[in-house]
Amino acid sequence: MSQNIKKVINIGVIGTGAIGEDHIRRCTQTLTGAKIVAVNDIDAERAKKAVAPYNSEAKVYTNVYELIHASDVEVVMVTSWGQTHAEFVLEAIKAGKYVFCEKPLATTAEDCKKIVDAEQAGGKRLVQVGFMRPYDSGYRELRRVIEEGKIGQPLMIHAAHRNPRVGPNYVTSMGITDTLIHELDVLRWLLDDDYVSAQVIFPRQTQCTHEKLRDPQLVLLETKSGIRIDVEVFVNCQYGYDIQCSVVGEKGIVSLPEPSTVTLRSEAKLYNTILMDWKDRFIEAYDVEMQDFINGCLANKLAGPSSWNGYVAAVAAEACIKSQETGKVEPITLPVCPNFYK
Repeated sequence: MSQNIKKVINIGVIGTGAIGEDHIRRCTQTLTGAKIVAVNDIDAERAKKAVAPYNSEAKVYTNVYELIHASDVEVVMVTSWGQTHAEFVLEAIKAGKYVFCEKPLATTAEDCKKIVDAEQAGGKRLVQVGFMRPYDSGYRELRRVIEEGKIGQPLMIHAAHRNPRVGPNYVTSMGITDTLIHELDVLRWLLDDDYVSAQVIFPRQTQCTHEKLRDPQLVLLETKSGIRIDVEVFVNCQYGYDIQCSVVGEKGIVSLPEPSTVTLRSEAKLYNTILMDWKDRFIEAYDVEMQDFINGCLANKLAGPSSWNGYVAAVAAEACIKSQETGKVEPITLPVCPNFYK
């Protein structure tokens, strides 16, 4: 006898800013197996406008808890301000619902640990964190080359995370919690290695920043196996959104490919266009990531980045932030990963 397999999940979205709105579009127009049935935002009118083109019948909630516990909401998507993530994710776990939480899982390692503990207490993985870099074809190819031993043992990584500009509310610590957090997750995944120390160094400051932001920053990391990593975080580089990563091995070097663009010959120049928007740079990775989450919910088994990944990244981030203040090499100490997340 064939089993009845659910083909569509009903999602409630909390936070309809840029990424929330983009995920609503993605789930409705690009992916399969999902329907947006509820939305919430601090600005109710913005929530209504975000979902209206895709499902005019979706309910706009002014109370987050009512959305989370609504009977027709099977899955919760948290794309609100980072400070609210822990509260909403914990409530979704309490309700026994799958939850996709954009990075960061929480703004402190302590709150991430509360989520890890709550999820384990419930006995089932319910949380996937929005780390999309492992879904990017370029990073997956880097990992394949490393695993196949084509460059020998990795020795060093040189990486960069550059944004054209950020707003006046972006402060120095956000270079770690909002920007570097992606590298903290994906480089650990790339090497299958944990961090043991971090140091943040501030080079000469760009004139294109503001008084609450020291920019750029250079983050130095060391892993358990002795691999050294340097990541340039430069969020007012002006020229474009530019992600770089080169792994130096004993026998060779492998580098992240440039985004696919046409080469233009014009006005006595030969050039390629550089992307300006992070949503365009990783659009395919976001699609693959969200489809994997939807498929995991439908199959009743998540496989993407877990609460543990969110917790580990937060622990490393806090060491980086401490080093911003001290200028010293700060240790990164992690407990053993529970079997629950292996």
